[in-house]
Amino acid sequence: MSDDELSIDANIFEEPEGFLPPPPESHFATYDRKVSHAEPKQIRMKLVGKSPLWGHLLWNAGIYTADYLDKHAEELVQGKRVLELGAAAALPSLVCAVNGAKEVIATDYPDPDLINHIEYSFNDLKQKAPQMSDYKVKGYIWGHNVRESIYKNEEAGNLEEDEKFDLIILSDLVFNHTEHHKLLTACRQSLKSNGKCLVVFSPHRAHLLNEDLKFFETCKEYQFDAEKIDMINMTPMFVEDEETAEVRSRVYSYFLIPTW
Repeated sequence: MSDDELSIDANIFEEPEGFLPPPPESHFATYDRKVSHAEPKQIRMKLVGKSPLWGHLLWNAGIYTADYLDKHAEELVQGKRVLELGAAAALPSLVCAVNGAKEVIATDYPDPDLINHIEYSFNDLKQKAPQMSDYKVKGYIWGHNVRESIYKNEEAGNLEEDEKFDLIILSDLVFNHTEHHKLLTACRQSLKSNGKCLVVFSPHRAHLLNEDLKFFETCKEYQFDAEKIDMINMTPMFVEDEETAEVRSRVYSYFLIPTW
């Protein structure tokens, strides 16, 4: 073989063994409950190592939502049917499950790894709180028929009023601007006429805050009124330029109130 010839006996396009780094491993996050009567006092969550759906982080909005639901459990949670959309770490759902909810259904995109991690967190919590609420963990794509997606073995169609939810949780979801209508469709299908949606978010992209806030205008198309609860500051989730740090540190909270 001459010097300018190339042997292709070996697969030159195959990456050598060990070339790609292994995917990040699952990890745990803990949440310390702030109400004095809390039992258990700490909740542990198993998170995926990395997720394009951002399910590998415990978000400020999730912590705020958990704090708020713990504090207002008697009004919002006890004896109620609770649905969480885009649960990720599912901390708000876990808090509802130890606060006397009638039933808690935590949903996220139907990725098996993500769903399995949420189920692990519920099962782990049940070891510490055997009297916790009935719960389900389901894969659900926003905007799809809720009954067909979540209650797969039951008759298809719309939910009856007594099957709907008293509380729907949307924690750090409104940054998905293209999904606002799908989220609101799911809420309109699923919420009781005397129920509430609890919407909490941080503007992680400061320059798109106005786009985030449009969610609370769009909700009117679905017969919801938006009622602002609060805005607090927490440590920003990501280290970026200091000029936007204050905006990114904000955690906004709202209720969506049915008008039908």
